[in-house]
Amino acid sequence: MAAFALRRVLLAALVAITVSAIAFGLLYLSGDPVRALAGENATDEVIQRLSQEYGFDRPIGEQFLSWLGKAVTGDFGKSIYFNTDVAEMIWDRLPITMALGVMALGFAICLSIPLGVLAALRPNTFVDKAALTISLFGQALPNFWFAILLIILFGLTLRWLPISGNSSFAHFILPAVALGYYATPAFMRLIRAEMMDVLASDYIRTARAKGLSTSSVLFKHALRNAIIPVVSLAAVQLGFMLGGSVIIEQVFAIKGLGALAWESISRSDYPVVQALVLVISVIYVGLTLCADLLNAAIDPRLRHGH
Repeated sequence: MAAFALRRVLLAALVAITVSAIAFGLLYLSGDPVRALAGENATDEVIQRLSQEYGFDRPIGEQFLSWLGKAVTGDFGKSIYFNTDVAEMIWDRLPITMALGVMALGFAICLSIPLGVLAALRPNTFVDKAALTISLFGQALPNFWFAILLIILFGLTLRWLPISGNSSFAHFILPAVALGYYATPAFMRLIRAEMMDVLASDYIRTARAKGLSTSSVLFKHALRNAIIPVVSLAAVQLGFMLGGSVIIEQVFAIKGLGALAWESISRSDYPVVQALVLVISVIYVGLTLCADLLNAAIDPRLRHGH
């Protein structure tokens, strides 16, 4: 287990370094960053001053190492537009996006597990097709359109839930449903396939032959083993949700990382965009690493397959 964990940690570190290089490279995708900061009508003196102030006059390799060294310590510099410490802005908004992502993931899992189990118990029947249809709506509907439908129904018509802001738990319900419903088909299909394989295995037939109850066979033996791949998928989907919450946060006026990313991109606030890409990517890598280690702890066979 120690050797497996070490390999995974080294791989995660390599991926994180690669992502950091990509995040740093974002600064140069739109051309000369100094010219973008100074504006089209800036004089040569202003451009030279800004170049020295932000370190753009140094070799690009030196700039990257300097930026990476500061980023490791949590120093992402100052926002160009907001004139505020970037790290403080991110740490203030990160809990909001994390709460939204965790709630969305919880909704997706709670909806997809019953649908997947029902579909596996009744394959190629009306129940199976109905479960697949319900889950596939999550991918067929654009999440912003589904979010608007939720707002109209539960916020404006029924007036059950608030439709904007993030000041209470109730404010996160509709955005979490809109964000989590898109991930439901992936979970549902995985659980259905795993359950069908497990239910057809020899040890399940043995358990039934011993006279165990249906619920015991289903939940204690079958679902327990079928749920293992969901751990890895959950980590991946949570990373996607954290990085893909921009639209949902805009629709529901939630002041999280997604809203900050939108504001920073629209205003060419490069230090904030760089930091957001790096932080979200590192979180994604960390989640994937934790999922790999947890799966290896649950199923020892995975330690020898890599």
